[in-house]
Amino acid sequence: MITDIITHSYPKSPISEAYRVLRTNLKFTSFDSSLKTIVITSSGPSEGKSTTVTNLAVTFVQSGSKAIIIDADLRKPRIHKIFGISNRFGTTNSIVEPQAVDDYLQKTSIEGLDILTSGPLPPNPSELLGSKKMKDLLELVKSRYDIVFIDSPPVGVVTDAQILSTLADGTILVAASGQVTFEALKRSKELLGKVNANILGVVVNMLEKESSGYYYYYYRSDEDTGGISKKRKRRSWRR
Repeated sequence: MITDIITHSYPKSPISEAYRVLRTNLKFTSFDSSLKTIVITSSGPSEGKSTTVTNLAVTFVQSGSKAIIIDADLRKPRIHKIFGISNRFGTTNSIVEPQAVDDYLQKTSIEGLDILTSGPLPPNPSELLGSKKMKDLLELVKSRYDIVFIDSPPVGVVTDAQILSTLADGTILVAASGQVTFEALKRSKELLGKVNANILGVVVNMLEKESSGYYYYYYRSDEDTGGISKKRKRRSWRR
């Protein structure tokens, strides 16, 4: 339910502050370029990508932006569950009829944030997401919102996230600490690299609080080696 969205219910918490840091870094990343559509994915299931996209979107509207979350996980959608709203119509309907998207958008009690749930699950998610009508839908939505967040399936499981990344301005990988392996994360980067996705960075969550405070790990793309360098830094996320 919406009351469980921490950046909305507990805006002064350390976790909410971490999401605001992520928001700030994204804004600096896009300072000299257009960054309006962002795909959120992960290497595998249950790593917190839907939670991340939800809380990140809330921080953007809290700073005055008009935002939308598009649930493009047409296999195991979760956005409608997080917000406690109907999933009868949504993304799949809007892809078929992009101009009718207003009929399927849902307002939330969080001012400035709209939701497009997944809608009925299709038999051919990859083909639907890679269609021209999906591109038309994103172009239409971009013209109406300051920022568009797209929740996609795990990139290490199906090709949907790769397809969506070719249509978006940037992609963020979410990694669950203690769950995802470095090898899986590296493979996800390689998969996205094959379609020339603009990888903005990696958000690592599910971290335990250490006795000396909150610590965050980040992975930075290594352009020279084509790999990923792992470093440790306090309260940090970067490209």
